[in-house]
Amino acid sequence: MMLTVSEACERNKEPILAVLRTELAACTRVLEVGSGTGQHAVHFTAAMPQLLWQPSELPENLPSLAERIRVEGGANLLPAVALDVRTGPWPAAPVHAVFSANTLHIMGWDAVCEFFRGAAAVLAPPGVLCVYGPFRFDGRHTSDSNAAFDHYLRQRDPQSGVRDFEALDRLAQERGLRFTATHTMPVNNRTLVWRLA
Repeated sequence: MMLTVSEACERNKEPILAVLRTELAACTRVLEVGSGTGQHAVHFTAAMPQLLWQPSELPENLPSLAERIRVEGGANLLPAVALDVRTGPWPAAPVHAVFSANTLHIMGWDAVCEFFRGAAAVLAPPGVLCVYGPFRFDGRHTSDSNAAFDHYLRQRDPQSGVRDFEALDRLAQERGLRFTATHTMPVNNRTLVWRLA
């Protein structure tokens, strides 16, 4: 099987790693929701050997992810598990952190709500949630390119789209998570961080 390569993952893996080194400093077990090609999982676990990393994907996307982990994964990268955020309970033992990149704008809003429910349910202290992607703040896009991307997403699927930070923060607060940081990332993206209150 030919390994799928995401150019976006190649571009953003180092900036995200720099954030995770700090935000996950007290963590040892991490669940990644929506691991995609597995490039992030392979890169982050090689750079942070203290982390036991659980990748996950929708069942239909598991074969290519599993192949990358088999070929490139190290001892601290666990075999991928099937995870649909709308189905509970999530197949993860208690974890110290949940990480997800470029997923919330692809999901429908109902799934975004379930993402926060599921993340809060599997988190144990120190309980860190890190989410990477494009977001709106105070109802405004951070760039023209993000506005165009949002339009494209909504044309393709009206349930998807660049999410409002304030709406996400309300979901997080309802689940006992407190917003602690926003990291400005390349190409008008952010990494948002919540922690167990």
